[in-house]
Amino acid sequence: MTGNRLRNLLVAAAVLTTAMLTTSCAPPPPAPRLVTPAGAVERTDGLVIDGERIADRAAYESAQAEGRLTLYSGYSALPEDAVTAAFTEDTGIPVDLVRLSSNRLYERISAEKPAGRLGADVVRISDPGFVDGLSRQGVFRPYTPPTADHLRADVRFDGGRYYRTFNPIYTFGYNTLVVEPGTEPRSWHDLTDPRWAGSLGIAQAGAGGSALALTRFQRERLGDDFLRAYAANDTRIFDAVGAELDGIARGEVSVGTVVVSSVNIARAENAPVQFVIPADGLTTYDYYTGVAADAPHRAAAELFMNWTMSIRGQSVFSQIGEYPVRTDVPTPVVLGTPLPDPDSPLVFRASTTAAREYAADDLAFWNAQFGYNE
Repeated sequence: MTGNRLRNLLVAAAVLTTAMLTTSCAPPPPAPRLVTPAGAVERTDGLVIDGERIADRAAYESAQAEGRLTLYSGYSALPEDAVTAAFTEDTGIPVDLVRLSSNRLYERISAEKPAGRLGADVVRISDPGFVDGLSRQGVFRPYTPPTADHLRADVRFDGGRYYRTFNPIYTFGYNTLVVEPGTEPRSWHDLTDPRWAGSLGIAQAGAGGSALALTRFQRERLGDDFLRAYAANDTRIFDAVGAELDGIARGEVSVGTVVVSSVNIARAENAPVQFVIPADGLTTYDYYTGVAADAPHRAAAELFMNWTMSIRGQSVFSQIGEYPVRTDVPTPVVLGTPLPDPDSPLVFRASTTAAREYAADDLAFWNAQFGYNE
């Protein structure tokens, strides 16, 4: 540990201790709301949010009668909690969440489906290979949300069995208490500088679509030598990007790969983390959502899809810090920073075909460079 880093940690600990002593008798202030409430929700004749019809009377009453739904999700815990809370506030329908990393979720569904034990009403997962595999297993059923309008290209898949519903942004970030102001890395290649050796993190590439999307971006845009140098910089490997963000916030590593929405939510909870829009670009990756073929709460599942594809649902994703898939919903502004337009040259998104084509080779290359065997 460098002297500067040790000094920063000691200062941070002293500040924290003082704050705890001076506020020990007062409750902590509530975290600010990232998602603004809907302007107007009408439930007398179906469900209408801010003038947009989400469901007609029969569909909404059926969902209300079912009373709840179960969501199987590979989405990161912090943003998924924010999304499902907004859905429940808008619709009155609670969500029972089963959350695992996308690779673990794929394994669980692949075991439950053939045994007739799949309890999901809705499935949300990243990685084109995973979602295609689940669709081939008959996990989804076709459904066309009436709100699926003004969509970008490449959103509806397999006859409407599943949809690309938003795109998280993957970049790198740092601990604001450990990294001194003015010394922050500004590009990916900055991270290969020896001064970050031993304080650099990354999530293992097999964690799901997010990590593989990052690997594809790094290999295609930055080159294989970049990944070799990153791996050689005494880099700590985390099992998932959520665990890595926790490690950055705790100061276990100073800098590492992060998802913008998770940083946004962590900052709202006073975590000392910040993201960077690198000069050499960033990547985005797909999250897919579909109604389960054997959904026990089918009407509630369809309502969830309607809300997800609506202006309101897509605005929730944008407020959290994800790219929406509707063209009539603004690009996110996160922590006062406008994110690049998704069509900007700065933003890399592998096509679903390329993501599937290169997945096995990218994973093998990443594992070889980092000496990782799960």
